[in-house]
Amino acid sequence: MKFVGITGGVGAGKTEILNFLSSQDGIEVMLADEIAHDLMEPGTVCNQRLQELFAADGVFEADGTIRRNRMAEVIFSDDAKREALNNIVHPAVKDYVTERCKKERESGKLRILVLEAALLIEEGYDKICDELWYIYTTEANRKLRLMKNRGYSEEKVEQIFQSQLLEETYRKYCKIVIDNNASKEDTVRQVAEVIKRREYQI
Repeated sequence: MKFVGITGGVGAGKTEILNFLSSQDGIEVMLADEIAHDLMEPGTVCNQRLQELFAADGVFEADGTIRRNRMAEVIFSDDAKREALNNIVHPAVKDYVTERCKKERESGKLRILVLEAALLIEEGYDKICDELWYIYTTEANRKLRLMKNRGYSEEKVEQIFQSQLLEETYRKYCKIVIDNNASKEDTVRQVAEVIKRREYQI
């Protein structure tokens, strides 16, 4: 089994690629955001630690459910609390991913296990994954997609871009580059060719 990490800037079109991969036999896709969401549910260790962190901020309902809009307000206005939250959630996600990868390798049922994470490189997943893939889309195309599909303002898009890694950094860490600037069919063809060329077989 190959463990592949997929990353790229916001608006790069990773979702379509992940949808294609998850439709293929012998390939499973994990989303770091979904894992983090599950690990923050009531009754979990992360949830308990976050309740302690945000005790005075009105972030939690009585049953432990997170009021996500309120949490967003707090962490975007308090850098220390945002960093503390990341220091709780990100290691928990990494532990889960590492354990899942270990189990899948032992079971021998998959050709490829895929992880999509916005902070794949920043969180050191290159040391866990067999290789990283970079979904490359020009800033101009990403900007158009974000403004059209998500309704973001030009100012918001620029803020997002400034907070993300430079293209050179993505290319430095990622062994495979998928160019997602043309049609969906062209992108899917590239992904299929990579899988075939690299002989991802059970």
